[in-house]
Amino acid sequence: MTETMEQTAPPTKRQRQAAQIAEAAATPVGWMLLKILLLGIVDAVAVYAAFVLFANQEWLVLAVVIAVTAAVNYIYFSRRRVPAKYLTPGIIFLVVFQVFALVYTGYIGFTNYGTGHNGSKPQAVSALLASAQERVEDSPVYPVQVVEQAGVYGLLVTDPDTGDALLGTNDEPLREVDAQFDGGSATATDGWRTLPLAEVFSLSSELEKLSVPFSDDPNDGSLRTPDGQSGYLYISQLEYDAAADTITDTRSGVVYSDTGTGAFTADDGEQLLPGWQVNVGFDNFVRAVTDASIRGPLISVTVWTFVFAIVSVASTFFLGLLMALVFNNTRMRFRNTYRIIMILPYAFPAFLSALVWAGMMNESFGFINQVLLGGAEIPWLTDPTLAKVSILIVNLWLGFPYMFLVCMGALQGIPEDVNEAAVMDGANPWQIFRRIKLPLLLVTVAPLLISSFAFNFNNFNLIYMLTRGGPRFTDVSIPVGHTDILISMVYKVAFTGQTRDYGLASAFTILIFIVVATISIVSFRKTKALEELN
Repeated sequence: MTETMEQTAPPTKRQRQAAQIAEAAATPVGWMLLKILLLGIVDAVAVYAAFVLFANQEWLVLAVVIAVTAAVNYIYFSRRRVPAKYLTPGIIFLVVFQVFALVYTGYIGFTNYGTGHNGSKPQAVSALLASAQERVEDSPVYPVQVVEQAGVYGLLVTDPDTGDALLGTNDEPLREVDAQFDGGSATATDGWRTLPLAEVFSLSSELEKLSVPFSDDPNDGSLRTPDGQSGYLYISQLEYDAAADTITDTRSGVVYSDTGTGAFTADDGEQLLPGWQVNVGFDNFVRAVTDASIRGPLISVTVWTFVFAIVSVASTFFLGLLMALVFNNTRMRFRNTYRIIMILPYAFPAFLSALVWAGMMNESFGFINQVLLGGAEIPWLTDPTLAKVSILIVNLWLGFPYMFLVCMGALQGIPEDVNEAAVMDGANPWQIFRRIKLPLLLVTVAPLLISSFAFNFNNFNLIYMLTRGGPRFTDVSIPVGHTDILISMVYKVAFTGQTRDYGLASAFTILIFIVVATISIVSFRKTKALEELN
């Protein structure tokens, strides 16, 4: 009896290196070193974030960062918390990108955050006093040097009375510093770079914004320099009384008080802007449904949003189902080629497709009017009714390939025995489809139809790229149009126009979330009845 021994080739150098790395990683020491390295990176980021939060006095967020960092270190250095090691990264990302975004949006919905109400009250006071400053006629001339540190510009000032060197920025008032002098004027100080005149002249826009408070009292005015060499005292025509919490216009004598609305307000209702951010309760929600200039377009936009979402889901589903039934026939030749052609719209980015369709539907030089319709001037995107029809057509073209793929897979998952049994029982094709295939198909497709409804309910890209929400409504206080849906309306309220009302936009966002969540929950409960078909 003979035995044949198969000789194996010796491992290569790369294979030996890979084996050594795998062996090292498999040992407790290897895993510990890798764990320490990754946790070191996490802790370094957390320490940096902690310093930034401490500098900005964000105590609540600082406490959360410290607590989360301590918990992460405890979990990954513990030998018993094995499930938590896998769950922790997902939970952190969920909280940061989902829960926090939702909670913060809800918080903004109960504030007046927006144009003129962006910052805190001290920031508003400083901005108001700075906006009304005028140069003091008999102001002494202060020799100055423009200095810079980490992208922050300041003024190195020489007091003409005492000869002391003073330093300040837009956010920090003048304070005495040690400096180098040349000819009785301060020229440099430690930690700051003195800018040469050639560079100063190129920074005219920054110099216009450079206003250094003279002291901690905003009523003492500020120091400004028109040429980067000489500074002058500017005093505001508005005077702030911290004890009475009022601002007085010294020119007219009008007194503006804090009435709790986030702005200093006169007796006649006139407000000084900018104001500051305050909690307004449910005012944004009440304004959304009671303000006539908002309620009218809100109702129209809400109705169109539902129509757009429902018609889009229904049309894409039935067209996709029809195509799936046709191309599921095994007797059709070249059906794989047809399938590839069918999914081409789904393969291109939706926003690019919308831009192409916008060009083809242009009233003056679009391909549809000029080529297909022989030079007609049909306002596909500028007439309110035709614009809505155009959006539905384009969305049908973009959406049916997805439904085609889903229905094709669902149909192929239905056992052929079911179809053969129905034929033997004498059922015709329509009865087989309506009583057998469609109910079985809906078991798989119904959850996807619900998610498709939620997607189209917030289909911002198509609306904005195709019509930008136009044509616009007239005589309304917010810049919305006939083809805007709720999400594009929220975008316009928050980010377009001369005034941006983030609080009102967040209130709309909360309402959208409630509507979509309610419809989804009810729909998913209804679809549970389909599970009995299995």
